Amino acid sequence: MKKTMKWVALPVAVSLMLLSACGSNSAGEKSSSAPAPSAQPTNAGPKPELKALMRLGPNFAKDPIAMMLEEKTGYKVNYEALPVDKPEDKLNLLIASSEPYDIVSTGGDSSSKAIYADYAKKGALVDLTPLIDKYGKNIKAALSKETLEMAKVDGKIYAIPTRTLESVGTSLLIRKDWLDKVGLNVPTTLDELMVVLKAFKEKDPGGNGAKNVPLSIKGDAPMVDNLIGAFGMVNDWNDVDGKLIPRAMNPAFKEYLTYMNDLYKQGLLDQEFAINKDATVKEKFTNGKAGVIVLHWADIPTIDDALKKNIPGATYAYIPALTGKNGQAGLAQSSGFDRLTFVPKASKHPEDAVKWMDAKLEPDTFKNMAIGVEGTHHTVKDGNYFPILPIFNDERGSASNYLTGIDEMKYPIYWQARVRKDDRLYKGWEFLNKLQKPEVFKKNPLGLAPYFPNYSKDNAQLNQMVNDYAIKIIVGGEQLTGFDAFTDKFKKAGGQTSYDEINAWYATTRK
Repeated sequence: MKKTMKWVALPVAVSLMLLSACGSNSAGEKSSSAPAPSAQPTNAGPKPELKALMRLGPNFAKDPIAMMLEEKTGYKVNYEALPVDKPEDKLNLLIASSEPYDIVSTGGDSSSKAIYADYAKKGALVDLTPLIDKYGKNIKAALSKETLEMAKVDGKIYAIPTRTLESVGTSLLIRKDWLDKVGLNVPTTLDELMVVLKAFKEKDPGGNGAKNVPLSIKGDAPMVDNLIGAFGMVNDWNDVDGKLIPRAMNPAFKEYLTYMNDLYKQGLLDQEFAINKDATVKEKFTNGKAGVIVLHWADIPTIDDALKKNIPGATYAYIPALTGKNGQAGLAQSSGFDRLTFVPKASKHPEDAVKWMDAKLEPDTFKNMAIGVEGTHHTVKDGNYFPILPIFNDERGSASNYLTGIDEMKYPIYWQARVRKDDRLYKGWEFLNKLQKPEVFKKNPLGLAPYFPNYSKDNAQLNQMVNDYAIKIIVGGEQLTGFDAFTDKFKKAGGQTSYDEINAWYATTRK
């Protein structure tokens, strides 16, 4: 569930097509290409075959999950998957041309929410509010009121949201055997990390001499997970005295850049980090040249295999949430929507689309879809679910492709069967998510925020501006004496408008 899809603003031509295909005519009547949902007779006769367009997908025709869902819900579904390359192009065209899909799943990030809101405002989507009230018993039981509320556009629900599992994915991974060689423990503070990195550079635990790289990061991520949390800026926007402040407007950002620049000047930070790709950083770690990197727990088996092959006996460990000088610490915890599933206005069976999504959330059916049958696909011990391999992978490995809303109380528990497929996976996930102090988990405050027009329009280029500036400061290409000037530039480029827009909403959440 960690992948998201990128979207672009609708082209003018597509927007015009949407208006003509889905809007009202001059007399205020619906066009013939956009029949009202109630016009479709779904209660009489056999259940219709539904047409679904999903984000990603296996060979749906042969997938056991598709066959199980057909048996349990009574609906045969013709599945298709959006293309990996430029999926938004196909989506825009099919919506504009009124292709009769009954269910469409998209991403759930801010740009995807912007596209969703645009479709809803242009009349391209079915208002699901009355359909959920009538046919959505399981939907209302499985999804929180907060989740459904955050999916509204102009007070109406146009999509079933699938909430992201709230978990920590990445942190700093360190060579434990290097620590043992230099006689130090896993660092817990910024100062201790500095001491460790100096020892890695000066005492040569990797046997690479001057080629040792104490800390390696990639060029497109100068905000280092865990490290930046010690400065109180885990997320792009963070609560400071009751206001949400972007990093570029946060005085602590200057302190963070000072720290990173110091690491770079001392040779403790990879001198090539600005041009590093993700694969480059991992290669330096598994080849025994880098002592600390940022890693997602899902990558641990691959890293472990390569490291053990190249350096038998090598060990590693996650660094816990580092504490800064003010006692601050934080690990980014994912939050928000993984995807949004809507019913286009061109659907021939809108009521049945909601009935199908509701039937999938019937407790036993949802559990079967997520982790299969006890004794066949999984076992249960002390309330925890363990996969039976390889059948779990073969017959439930693609379960996330079918999600159109989740049981928000039970799915986080079911889902843990997936990380128990490999003990190395589970240990990494467990350390980050169960063996940390709860107060270090910091959710993205904008994860479940509504659609913000100005923020959505400017966020990508503002983030790029901040990243570019951070890299220049860290490598010494610019001096921090110009920090205030950069902040002013950020505000004028849309940062101030986004700040005003977001905090107008944030104030309402704190009443």
